[in-house]
Amino acid sequence: MLSEQRPSLERWTLFVLRHRWQVIAVWLAAVAVGVAAAVALPGRLANSYEIPGTNSARADAALAHGFGERPDGTFTVVFRVRHSFDRRLQRELRGRLERAAHVLPGGRLATFQVGGGAIYGEVATTLGLQQAKPLTERLRAALVRGAGPAALVTGPPAIQHDLDPVLSSDLRRGEAFAIPLAVIVLALMLGLSLALALPFVFAACTVSATLALLYVCARFVAITPYAMNVVELIGLGLAVDYSLLVVTRYREELARAETRDEAVVGTMATAGRAVVFSGLAVAIGLALLLFMPVPFIRTLGLAGLLIPLVSIAAALTLQPVLLSFCGPRAVASAGFARLRAPWAALARWVMRHRWPVLLATSAVLVAAVVPLRSLSLTPGSLAGLPRGAEATRGLVELRRAFGPGAVTPTEIVVDAGRSGAARTPAVHSAVERLAGRLSRDPEVYVVALGSRAPYVSADGRFARVFVVGRHEFGAAASQRLVARMRDTLVPAARFPAQTSVAVGGAGPQGVDFLGRIEAFFPWLVLLALALTYVVLVKAFRSLVLPLKAIVLNALTVAASYGLLVAIFDRPIEAWVPVVLFATLFGLSMDYEVFLVSRMREAWDGGAGNSEAVTVGLERTGGLITASALVMAASFGGLAIGSIPALRQLGTGLVIAVLLDATLVRALLVPALMAILGRWNWWLPRMRERRRSASMVPQPIKEV
Repeated sequence: MLSEQRPSLERWTLFVLRHRWQVIAVWLAAVAVGVAAAVALPGRLANSYEIPGTNSARADAALAHGFGERPDGTFTVVFRVRHSFDRRLQRELRGRLERAAHVLPGGRLATFQVGGGAIYGEVATTLGLQQAKPLTERLRAALVRGAGPAALVTGPPAIQHDLDPVLSSDLRRGEAFAIPLAVIVLALMLGLSLALALPFVFAACTVSATLALLYVCARFVAITPYAMNVVELIGLGLAVDYSLLVVTRYREELARAETRDEAVVGTMATAGRAVVFSGLAVAIGLALLLFMPVPFIRTLGLAGLLIPLVSIAAALTLQPVLLSFCGPRAVASAGFARLRAPWAALARWVMRHRWPVLLATSAVLVAAVVPLRSLSLTPGSLAGLPRGAEATRGLVELRRAFGPGAVTPTEIVVDAGRSGAARTPAVHSAVERLAGRLSRDPEVYVVALGSRAPYVSADGRFARVFVVGRHEFGAAASQRLVARMRDTLVPAARFPAQTSVAVGGAGPQGVDFLGRIEAFFPWLVLLALALTYVVLVKAFRSLVLPLKAIVLNALTVAASYGLLVAIFDRPIEAWVPVVLFATLFGLSMDYEVFLVSRMREAWDGGAGNSEAVTVGLERTGGLITASALVMAASFGGLAIGSIPALRQLGTGLVIAVLLDATLVRALLVPALMAILGRWNWWLPRMRERRRSASMVPQPIKEV
């Protein structure tokens, strides 16, 4: 009989089992809604690197107010021509651009430039990036009409439009790589039975529900297209992790329970509890990205937060229902038993050689950290755009004709404070002094200014100066130029007191992006350490084990950073280490909770420290390794993709997951726990009570 005197998690499981068909109906509805959302979602996603409250954001606001332009909603149209200085051709192309601009809401030709072998114009809109992106094909279709050279449409909206199919292709390639490996690993662990389908059913439900939630969120905030990749790949990895842990424990419970439902309740009271704490640890790590004052990173944090929370919900509702349909045959597999003896032997060997193992593995990890000294960050690079796309070809032509700086010019925006003030002698003279100093800077290639549109707003309040540098916006030389503009050149121009000057464009925006990350990332790390420590104290009922876990996880993350720097002979995109840290910290805690929770259970049951460590590694070592292989395969989908930043992120994740599951969980953790002995379980002011002998788990029969 199932007793009514149960802890809350067990009572919840009984409630779920009484309403199993309603639970299934709810998750089927979530899958249906999620599939529809997944089809429509890509069109609502866009990368935005705008940093609110910064100098570059103020420049963008001034451009929108004074010139009716949104830089992130501006298209650039490039024509490759033989005779760019042909006046008749210039008039034809200008007219063609002006007519095509009218197909866009608020569209107009903002600038028109002629260079060596190319002519280009900027079609400005009043739209933001999300609204402008879907209109890319409309503008391209309008430009096809009429004779003359072919037009290449690029700029932020077109780049985002052309990026979507590449990301989708990369995601499918990643799934084609990860899912077969997941099937093989799970077949070895679970056998060819009904249990093999559980992780994939779990993943389908959690990923679908999360994509549906992202679709709703995308109506209110700009969400990066990378979010879909993060959700689907992490979702698959967590589904395998949780399913393996729960199915393994369910198999044990079936051996001693009278009914399936009783076995499900026992499973949720132990493995289910570990899954909840594991999911919370993952969610905390990724939720911390929401505290970064960078919208692009926040949206990745939103996606990363939703998938573990939805996974926890599924683990507490869907998973016990699915288990209840599985009898002993459905979960019978020799894979479990085969793995236990080697892991128990490894645990005993590590504890006999605790100091050599500790020193050797620590030395390997520290050596991996050494390349971190050469870490160089960049706000981004146009080199990472998909080759062959029209937007990329347009940038290539622009760069060939006008130089790399012309692709992302800097705009210095002057707000004189009132209508007509930008045309006064004082402001006009300051603008000319600024332009003169800029033209003498060795990094500046072209300076463009004037007294009429597009350099002065219609009401005469705003003026702007276009600056084309000699390098791409993410280059170190370009970053130094932005610093000189803001710190030296603009102040030296001596603008009137009531005038404000902001430096905007891709280069300054990249500098502000790096500045925000460097200022806030250390605080994010400290917050992650503190919150995770609190969660693990609750999970492990110890002050020492959470501290050990945090130190080892920090070492794993640092080693992954070092190896990432060694592998990629180029600067790392600045957002990658931030997202890498949050993801790795959460996933590392995932494995830590699996392992130490089982050790804690053995300790509470009366086992000594060495025996508890052995039991924990014996029962979870194989599961952690199998889960890590599947997780690494999932992230491998990012590592083999087309987008350099995602390749960097995927490679870092693969490295870290494999390091964590091998050197750290299999060697360092048992070695340290053997050295610490009873101190592992230290919790002051609370006397740890051992369970009575009657509570010690009985030997488990093979099913």
